[in-house]
Amino acid sequence: MSRTARLVLSVVGLLAVVVIGALAYIWVSAGSGEASGDISAPTLEAQFEDAVDAGDNRILFEIVPEESQVRFLIDEVLRGQPKRVIGRTNQVAGQVLVSFDSPQNSEVGPIRVNVRTLVTDDEFRNRAIRGQILQSQRDEFEFAQFTPTEISGLPESITMGTPFTFTIQGDLQIRDITRPVTFEARVTPISEDRIHGTATAQVLRSDYGLEIPRVPGVADVSNEVDLEIEFIAQAVDPGA
Repeated sequence: MSRTARLVLSVVGLLAVVVIGALAYIWVSAGSGEASGDISAPTLEAQFEDAVDAGDNRILFEIVPEESQVRFLIDEVLRGQPKRVIGRTNQVAGQVLVSFDSPQNSEVGPIRVNVRTLVTDDEFRNRAIRGQILQSQRDEFEFAQFTPTEISGLPESITMGTPFTFTIQGDLQIRDITRPVTFEARVTPISEDRIHGTATAQVLRSDYGLEIPRVPGVADVSNEVDLEIEFIAQAVDPGA
């Protein structure tokens, strides 16, 4: 074997070791993906109590995680083929204070998501998300939170079973970075103690410093990320 051939083989072998080492690091550094505890979010209970004291008939609703889902959607090229990646979790919490008589007096509380529990259709990708991208295996980055600052477009009246749309502006925190984000929401009041809703927004990975690790077969991951939440919220009585 010539000296050049030996050199080429040595370089190839070194690159293989580096790639295998990088893949192994991504795999083992991601943690278990298990939540540290039950999901919860800052509440609107103080506002609800003030409403009760003032004779306001607003109703406090709480998201039911078991019947809800948060998703992200992002495009990539996987092994030369375009792919739409969807990550999901039902670990979401938040409260909504609804006035059926005067909808414009309604409020949306902070929405918190345990991003450590996000899963896609590929376990290696899941581990890359937890360990390298969102770094949600770290306790300080386990949760993302959307804190509403303004609601616009609420209707003047609500009819049971009829959906209505509105816009929620707020601040979305992912890891240690917070950016303003606007969600387009659609809510259907199923009854006076149960509502169904969806909300969508688009963010940029670059706004949150979310870098994709270099791994074989993955290319051209889009900067745009679509966010979706679909939820069921049930009326609750904090004093019960």
